[in-house]
Amino acid sequence: MRQTLPSKQFQTLLRAFILVVFLAAFGVLVLLTFSGVVAPWSGRFYSLWDTGYAKIHIPIIASVSEHQPTAWPAFFFDLNLLIWLFPAGVYMCFRNLKDEQVFVVIYAVLASYFAGVMVRLMLTLTPVVCVAAALALSQILDTFLVTKTPVTPPAQANGSTDAPKTAAALIPDALRSTQKPLVGIYSTFSKFAMTGTITAYLLLFVLHCTWVTSNAYSSPSVVLASKMADGSQHIIDDYREAYYWLRQNTEQNAKIMSWWDYGYQIGGMADRPTLVDNNTWNNTHIATVGKAMSSREEVSYPIMRQHEVDYVLVVFGGLIGYSGDDINKFLWMVRIAEGIWPDEIKERDYFTARGEYRIDDQASETMKNSLMYKMSYYNYNSLFPAGQATDRVRGSKLPAEGPELSTLEEAFTSENWIIRIYKVKDLDNLNRDHQSAMAFEKGNKRKKTSKRKGPRVLRVE
Repeated sequence: MRQTLPSKQFQTLLRAFILVVFLAAFGVLVLLTFSGVVAPWSGRFYSLWDTGYAKIHIPIIASVSEHQPTAWPAFFFDLNLLIWLFPAGVYMCFRNLKDEQVFVVIYAVLASYFAGVMVRLMLTLTPVVCVAAALALSQILDTFLVTKTPVTPPAQANGSTDAPKTAAALIPDALRSTQKPLVGIYSTFSKFAMTGTITAYLLLFVLHCTWVTSNAYSSPSVVLASKMADGSQHIIDDYREAYYWLRQNTEQNAKIMSWWDYGYQIGGMADRPTLVDNNTWNNTHIATVGKAMSSREEVSYPIMRQHEVDYVLVVFGGLIGYSGDDINKFLWMVRIAEGIWPDEIKERDYFTARGEYRIDDQASETMKNSLMYKMSYYNYNSLFPAGQATDRVRGSKLPAEGPELSTLEEAFTSENWIIRIYKVKDLDNLNRDHQSAMAFEKGNKRKKTSKRKGPRVLRVE
């Protein structure tokens, strides 16, 4: 067909054919999706095109830190010195458009967009960044190392000289050394200087990559490391300590309730079953844990009994300033639970009247009465002088009187108070509610309400 048609008509026909094939394939894909032959697109797919979709419809996806939009410092941290070579390499591809250059350009544009939507998609951007940076560096080296010195054109046959030579004759003898200065990209010095600069540049990049890999991307999340004032390393081993306690001090089939972030760690290191884990496909199950954490004890206790929970684990960083604790994740628990039970859990109730998320004495009553708040700050005031308890993560001073727990009892608290484990109490033997039983144990026996009597009247026969 290409031989029988003119080139212009053949290009038009080829473009029309490609468009028709694309539309047909897209239509078949949509038809198979609606018919159920192809599995429906997940919420992660929709959140790539609509960044607010997950937060509104599927909060569990938006709650994952890997699904958050990429901050600008992350690009500089991961790409480092290649961040300015990347656009230069893409520009080089535009100067000579062939099939391979077009692929690099399309890949660069799409990967840049998706990497900005989700942090985890930085992995898709880094290959094309390396390719584009290599193209830019190759062009720089070609310019400084391969380009040859131009040859001066010979004089004309009739004896007249060209303009540059005439101009050179007018230069005084004292300035004759400036006629052929050793500068520019043609001199040996420039080539050696550029080669050394590029080599040092690449060595710095290798040094940065080694440091990032060893410090940022190879450190285990179970063992935390920090620096002391004298520069020595301090190991925070609370996670491993707590998981070892669970393995040694609980029954083999004891069920642990925690937020899903720690599910795989508890299953692998403590060898105990968990209510939810990092397999987040069951949104309702995770929302159930969110409801239990964000509700009052009277609501949370039946949920824990229904799911046969024996222990509850929470992460609290208020003592040493560990910001990745459950109080900072608490609003996501509330949002996920609200997605399933919008009539019972409302995110607005956990803010103050001024719209502030607080944990001090001005916190909302719903926040103070939630199970997560009580488990985090239970007995926390005992570590400080009276009225001086402070949360070092939130930078807030806590109420003078700490929360009380009636349905749970403290079983374990790690050295730095990062991991706190509570045991779920059994039903009371006398069929009392836990609040009444706890009040009786403290000697505050609940007074019986008596019927109101009227004024005494003298009885006359």
